[in-house]
Amino acid sequence: MTHIDETHLPLEGGRTFVKTWTPGAVSTKAPVLMLHDSLGCVDLWRSFPETLCERLGRTIIAYDRLGFGRSDARTGRPSLRFVEEEAEEVFPQLYTALGLGRFVLLGHSVGGGMATNIAARHSDACEALITVSAQAFVEERTVAGIARAKRQFDDPAQFARLTRYHGDKARWVLDAWTGTWLSADFADWSLFEVLPQVACPVLAVHGESDEYGSHRFPKSIAEKASGPASALILEHCGHIPHREQPEALLDVVAGFLGGLKG
Repeated sequence: MTHIDETHLPLEGGRTFVKTWTPGAVSTKAPVLMLHDSLGCVDLWRSFPETLCERLGRTIIAYDRLGFGRSDARTGRPSLRFVEEEAEEVFPQLYTALGLGRFVLLGHSVGGGMATNIAARHSDACEALITVSAQAFVEERTVAGIARAKRQFDDPAQFARLTRYHGDKARWVLDAWTGTWLSADFADWSLFEVLPQVACPVLAVHGESDEYGSHRFPKSIAEKASGPASALILEHCGHIPHREQPEALLDVVAGFLGGLKG
């Protein structure tokens, strides 16, 4: 039976909510650290982490970034380097607080960009990187999709969905996402400089009909990473595979990690 533990870690800047799923059988496999998207949080992964834990026989760890979900609130707008800063400033604290050794990374959307930066900076400990619907750069489709979503959240019913998961932090969460990605100053952001530093095996998963980015994203990730890497397109799937096609995503993640040496 899977054991579930919830805690708040006192990191610099505030308390960070962390949830851990541990398999019933003792495992020596590296745990999987999951990083959520721009509007996400641990609870929005829903049942996927527990199912992943059972399928892989690995410990799964997910956390709410500061300002999101059940972590403490933030006040200022994230900097234009917020993706890189998660790897440079936050992850080392998490790594120490959680007592991690070797690990696997799974990041959704912007969490995939953060995971990529972590993999690059911690190549000695990162066994593998899985990006799901990750942006590799700022594409016209990305900007158009975010602008469209911003307008949709003008609907009180839509905004209430954010409030359900982020409470009174919901407005900050929405503004942080749209304000950053729609900024002209963010238009040149990409993973291109950091990807050659990623030496571990990489799987870049992307939905065929992702509304925030084309197939150029996973292909760029796979082509520019220095280690063994591949891109996989899920048919009839949009931006949130763990909700739209959870079984298919479980299959490809399990197949990828099961094929690793060691």
